[in-house]
Amino acid sequence: MSALAPPPTETLDHEFSFSKNDFDKVRQLIYQHAGISLHEGKRAMVYSRLSRRLRETGHRSFADYLSWLQSISGAQGEQEWQEFVNCLTTNLTSFFREEHHFHALTEDLRGFKDRPVRIWCSASSTGEEPYSILMTCHEAMGGLNQVQIVASDIDTNVLNTARRGVYNADARGLSAQRLKQYFMRGTGANEGRIRIKPELAKVIDFRSLNLMHEQWSLGEPFHVVFCRNVMIYFDAPTQRKVLERIHRVMKPHGLLYVGHSENFTESKDLFKLRGKTIYERV
Repeated sequence: MSALAPPPTETLDHEFSFSKNDFDKVRQLIYQHAGISLHEGKRAMVYSRLSRRLRETGHRSFADYLSWLQSISGAQGEQEWQEFVNCLTTNLTSFFREEHHFHALTEDLRGFKDRPVRIWCSASSTGEEPYSILMTCHEAMGGLNQVQIVASDIDTNVLNTARRGVYNADARGLSAQRLKQYFMRGTGANEGRIRIKPELAKVIDFRSLNLMHEQWSLGEPFHVVFCRNVMIYFDAPTQRKVLERIHRVMKPHGLLYVGHSENFTESKDLFKLRGKTIYERV
């Protein structure tokens, strides 16, 4: 059999050889590096997304690519591992997604009008979530002088988009009033695009951060942490580790906002349920 021929278990229309062993190796590596648990149903997604890396790096099979990935080191190794992770992370977001959280945040922020508040958005994706937090802070506190927001993500590509703060003018979740108050409209070649106003964007400190790393350099503890729709990609032991680390970077009685399908009532020693998918640090 030719080295380039797909094994019998593969469909013939695959551009690259992709065996079950290859898929299992991908699952192992992404779990080790990002804590993401991929189930069997993600096989087609893995093939589709990682095929781009095979083309760009000149490899003709997943086995060759994965062997090379594990062998390279230094700056090249760091860059390729980042590309590997970027390919396999999912980024689904919009402005003011799960809107009830922002109503709750508005109420919680009213007590900080004369005090600084630190907020961490731990999965900023392309920026809609941290900018929604920023707008909520501005409205609830009458300005941003007392607000510090850290926004992080493991995917460096989406972080670059978030830093730019440029979106389609018809982006979901934005009212006409917020569009006018917080964004600039593009003209000419940028017609149909909007950009967050620079004086607002500078309030957010965007950082690359892997939740699997043992230590996070995030500065002073946070009053509020958004970690929404992230834990669903982790298994139970990984969820517990991340919750423990989040607990360590929060102030006592700080608030943790999680996704609508995430439930951490088994970690009552760390957080107690305070509202709809909102937990209080104990």
